[in-house]
Amino acid sequence: MRRSIAGIVIQNGKILVAKRKEGGAIGLRWEFPGGKVEPGEGDEEALRREFEEEFGVRSEPKHCLGTASFVSPSGKRLLAAWLVELSKDCILELREHSMIAWLHPEDLKNLDLADSDRAVLPLLESNDQTQAGPGVEIS
Repeated sequence: MRRSIAGIVIQNGKILVAKRKEGGAIGLRWEFPGGKVEPGEGDEEALRREFEEEFGVRSEPKHCLGTASFVSPSGKRLLAAWLVELSKDCILELREHSMIAWLHPEDLKNLDLADSDRAVLPLLESNDQTQAGPGVEIS
């Protein structure tokens, strides 16, 4: 089963989500930053790579909140959700997304989230999400 990762960034009690650009299987849908874990790569390495590719920033995975399984067009996958910190002075570049938002956890339920990321919501509800990571700027 292929493994994917989702980075959960929290700032002032709100969670970072990003809206994909048009096109592809999840075009125009919202997601948590992350993606596929490449062969020979660990979760933490994959998260650092994905945050660099998607936003041009360095990230620091802190701990795994849990895993959820889902089915994608390419088969069954296991998604690991990780709490991730960004440096407080970083600026997010929109490389693969059209916009980002910082939302309260309860607002994520009403968002058009990618199916894989919707599977992460119960993990967020079962973990203490009161800790806030450092702030970031958007470019």
